Amino acid sequence: MKLTIETAVEQGYLDVKRGFDESLFKKLSPPFPPVKLLRFDGSEKGNLVSLELNFLLFKQKWTSEITEDKTTDFEFFFVDKGIELPFFLKKWTHKHRVISRGIGSIIRDEITYEAPFGLMTWLLYPALWLQFAYRKPIYKKIFRRGSGL
Repeated sequence: MKLTIETAVEQGYLDVKRGFDESLFKKLSPPFPPVKLLRFDGSEKGNLVSLELNFLLFKQKWTSEITEDKTTDFEFFFVDKGIELPFFLKKWTHKHRVISRGIGSIIRDEITYEAPFGLMTWLLYPALWLQFAYRKPIYKKIFRRGSGL
């Protein structure tokens, strides 16, 4: 299943690229499930990001590897691929794109995922959409023109 969410921000794509750090990652974590960051190497190929999701009665570990990253004259992107996923996911690939648009840029989350069985893949869509839609106002606030990173 594919999910794409875009957010227009006021800063240029290279400024946004510099802002994709551990601090931003923590701010983007939704209220539920609470997330504990176990490891954050960065957003370059070979880096790992590992978290613990706390579902109150149980915890799940999620580790992704950055499998690709690139900066061009118009775009910055990196791809994280799940290598240790929570029980409700079988596959996970997330392409984080920051695309130059005039004096601002577009942050585009392109997610491809699969649950252990077909129906669950469909049922996860609204929850995942909400998790990523939650990021939109955070991106807009952090990457306002003049906010300075």
